[in-house]
Amino acid sequence: MKKGVLILLLMFSISFVAAEACDVSVTLLNQDPYPAVPGDYVKLVFQIDNIDNPECGEMIFSLNEDYPIEFDPTEDGIRTIQDVNYIKDYQSNILIPYEVRVNENALDGSNPIEANIKHKGQAPITETFNIEVDDVRADFEIYVKDYDYTTNEVTIEVLNIEESDIEALTVEIPKQGAIEIKGANKIVVGDLDSNEYTTADFEAKISDGEFKVNLIYSDTINTRRTLEKMVSYDSSYFTDRKADQKTTSKTTYVVWLVIILLAIWWIVKKFTKKKKK
Repeated sequence: MKKGVLILLLMFSISFVAAEACDVSVTLLNQDPYPAVPGDYVKLVFQIDNIDNPECGEMIFSLNEDYPIEFDPTEDGIRTIQDVNYIKDYQSNILIPYEVRVNENALDGSNPIEANIKHKGQAPITETFNIEVDDVRADFEIYVKDYDYTTNEVTIEVLNIEESDIEALTVEIPKQGAIEIKGANKIVVGDLDSNEYTTADFEAKISDGEFKVNLIYSDTINTRRTLEKMVSYDSSYFTDRKADQKTTSKTTYVVWLVIILLAIWWIVKKFTKKKKK
């Protein structure tokens, strides 16, 4: 009887040691971009170590689809790892990559994600990792600041209304019916910090209504982004202005002054010629 009990205890101890022998570890090795941007894709690379133990057998690693990450329809998050044989002087690990989308409402800072790993008859083990999120995208208010009917020069004003500073801002007006650009349709205006504004001047003929403007910029993680904005134009705000009338009056005075000076010069020149004769 005692001998049977000892055998059972020995078998139990052996099975317990064997179960404990499969001791894999999982780390989130890389996140790209860092930080991730809400609404954009992020690449995640997990590293699983100590997978060469025969006691581990076939393993299943699964990334859970839960806030703040979302899968494409073709992604289920499950990866199967076949038995891995031990090879001397080689590391016993494997890399598992994912490309997932970050929820557009993800909060800035560390956001926890979970993954499960299961091996040879054991219940799944849940691991928690953190991905860093920061909304580095900019947004803008954009207006027609001025339009000069005498030169067809339109001035576009752009205000950065987000907390993120941006670099290499380009203002582009693509071809469309509401505005006809003459000359360059892209103007590079440079860097634009949060809550600052800049302007870009184009030569164009504008009709009342809305026209499209593309704002192209580099964010703080050096990603080039394009934001499309619709700009309203109402010609009544830019006609019959006192400033235009003053400008016209000054121009008229200058023209008449030039004419008078030319007339005086001509008379003096003619009188001088007669006197010489």
